[in-house]
Amino acid sequence: MIALSHDPSGGRLLASLRALREPPVLRAPVVARELRTPRLLLRPYRLTDVADWMRIEADARIRCGLGWPLRTEREALRHLRDRTRHVSLSVPGDLLVLAVERDGHVIGDVSLHLRTTAAETRTAEIGWLQLTSACGHGYATEAARAMLGLAFRELRAAIVTAVIDRTNETSAALAARLGFVAAHETGRRVTVVLTAVSAGIPEVPTARLRQGT
Repeated sequence: MIALSHDPSGGRLLASLRALREPPVLRAPVVARELRTPRLLLRPYRLTDVADWMRIEADARIRCGLGWPLRTEREALRHLRDRTRHVSLSVPGDLLVLAVERDGHVIGDVSLHLRTTAAETRTAEIGWLQLTSACGHGYATEAARAMLGLAFRELRAAIVTAVIDRTNETSAALAARLGFVAAHETGRRVTVVLTAVSAGIPEVPTARLRQGT
């Protein structure tokens, strides 16, 4: 066994190694809150959304587009419970999900995955889903634009990505409407990207970082 009994750098070496191992943490986490658009309310999921959530789980088009399995009622409830917990972004891998409510019912959701936190290249991945019965009214576009506003103005992302199944024409069309452009293709999946400039969102100051401890 090798033991390091003395660090001649006065601790700087260990601090540098720790910085490499631990991801940067946002100084101020982005916390889920209500967002209102002309027709929609975006808000964190609640367990009382169970009836609407079961309709989402039962929607074959959603399951096919996202590769979800057909879950039992108990599994679907657990999935909803997990979604209620995704309410902040602080370190890479964090997920924030907002239910999309119309006339008192949840018709889908939008989400942000924090991928990287370096201020110059901060990246988030957006996702969306919507009940088939709610398609064709522009709700998904409206909700996604609100979430992009959060990504660029509050998270201060430099880049937002989305991963689209090339067979999902509806999702691909939505990404195009939002201004995303194709950046990479892997089999059936296409990665599309968007910046604040191409989205028409004014530039915002860059968030400062602190190293996680």
